[in-house]
Amino acid sequence: MVQKQAGNYQVLVNVIPPEVVPGTASVTVFVENGRANSIQARPVYFSAGDEGAPVHDELQRVGNNRFEGVVWLMDSGSSSVEMIIDGPDGKATLIAPIVSVPTRMQPMPTGTGMGLAALGVLLVILLITTVGASLADGTLKPGQPVPKSFRRKRLMGMGIAAVLLGVGLTGWRTWWTSWADQYRTHELYAPLPVDSKVETATDGRTVLSMQLDTSRFSEGGIKRRRLSYLVPDHGKLMHVFLVRTPALDAFAHLHPDRRALNQFESPLPPLPAGQYLVYADIVYRNGFAETLTDTVTIPEISPQPAAIRPADPDDSWLVAEPMGVRANAVGLPHLDDEMVLCGIPGASSKLSDGSTMLWTDKPAAVLDAGKPYVLKFAVADAQGKPAPLEPYLGMGGHAAIVRSDGTVYIHLHPVGTYSMAAETFLVDRIADTTRRFAFPDPAVFRDSIDRYVAALKQLPEAEKNKRLMTAMPTMTHAMKINNMVAFPYAFPRSGHYRIWVQVKRNGQVLTGVFDTQVKEGIL
Repeated sequence: MVQKQAGNYQVLVNVIPPEVVPGTASVTVFVENGRANSIQARPVYFSAGDEGAPVHDELQRVGNNRFEGVVWLMDSGSSSVEMIIDGPDGKATLIAPIVSVPTRMQPMPTGTGMGLAALGVLLVILLITTVGASLADGTLKPGQPVPKSFRRKRLMGMGIAAVLLGVGLTGWRTWWTSWADQYRTHELYAPLPVDSKVETATDGRTVLSMQLDTSRFSEGGIKRRRLSYLVPDHGKLMHVFLVRTPALDAFAHLHPDRRALNQFESPLPPLPAGQYLVYADIVYRNGFAETLTDTVTIPEISPQPAAIRPADPDDSWLVAEPMGVRANAVGLPHLDDEMVLCGIPGASSKLSDGSTMLWTDKPAAVLDAGKPYVLKFAVADAQGKPAPLEPYLGMGGHAAIVRSDGTVYIHLHPVGTYSMAAETFLVDRIADTTRRFAFPDPAVFRDSIDRYVAALKQLPEAEKNKRLMTAMPTMTHAMKINNMVAFPYAFPRSGHYRIWVQVKRNGQVLTGVFDTQVKEGIL
């Protein structure tokens, strides 16, 4: 989901990619501000660029400010949907990055398969009998009896036709099976495996070590990743979120350093022991963004003075009250007065510096799955006055949302669910007139990225945020009130969710925690 200012229009865009490619992506655009008469959309692939993209399709107006339609995605890989908005307030262009990959193979419905099989058998029988008749019966006069030699000729022709059809169908079946295996092996998306461990470094610190598994690279296709072409998003090569399960009561947002091509490492903050869900966000040079998932067990660790201060000034962690959902309550009614929000009932959360974060304008006690929302949060100081916020990693804030069973996770930004780096590279690619993109030397590219990230880490906070915001000119999402941050999001499934909202104030990263219930939506 994307919420952006495009020219004189403020729009909220929701793009749902297909599970099977080729397939259609569903596009919904809400024009929140501005007078739009028409919106056109088309897919643009990173590999083909603007020169290889199809023509635009018109989205249909289904309300005063809502437009809907579909775009065909014919190939896998990093992609985007380019939208042209036109109306009395001018013309504007918007790019929404998406990842176009097949995530499953669509089985044929049983009824359809049985019907097609019966039709196929009938066609085979008709073809065989037609061949037999053409070899014999066609030479007979009306009413003339069929000689035995003609019968033998007919049977022989039908037999030869049956053998040839059998060979042809067997060859076709072999080809189809081979193609399906090729699709399953090379085209069907498989997450990049990662092995997470808690280890002791040479300097005595306890570290989180993450090894990316490249053993499946030999299979090629979508399973092979260009690890040399990882790029920073908000100045970090990797964003890792740790969440203790099942209570979701301990949380950390870390930024590991790259030690080798497929190895990342980060000092571990003083988190309580237990099993943790691991979500690691990375972005590639072609705009392909993915989340690596794993679990890791953190043992009891003696306090380490060096670990109390984050190795990266943008790292943060928090230990809160357990999620306000009983362990066996998934799918059962869950009332607001049962929710535990860091020990405070209601839509507010106490922050570590004494200020309070409030979930403002919450539309209902129970939200609808699939319905677009703008989640708004405000911070007030200990006296209840608005507390101005500072940029955090170049933006007004960040949020992480996890379903109670860990099956849904999203890293949110004020402009939406997509990666800032992905949009930057896709916008640049569309502006490029070359039809085929040439990747630079991998070793040189990787070294330049590592030096850039290391240098950025050493900059003063103000200079770092200035550089990040300059590198993301289309990502600005200034709030009218400087103590607020908002995130557009549509919960994909019903269930119970925990939301961590991160902002920065007085040089300190602050994290608010909120729980909510989501039911099956009506859209």
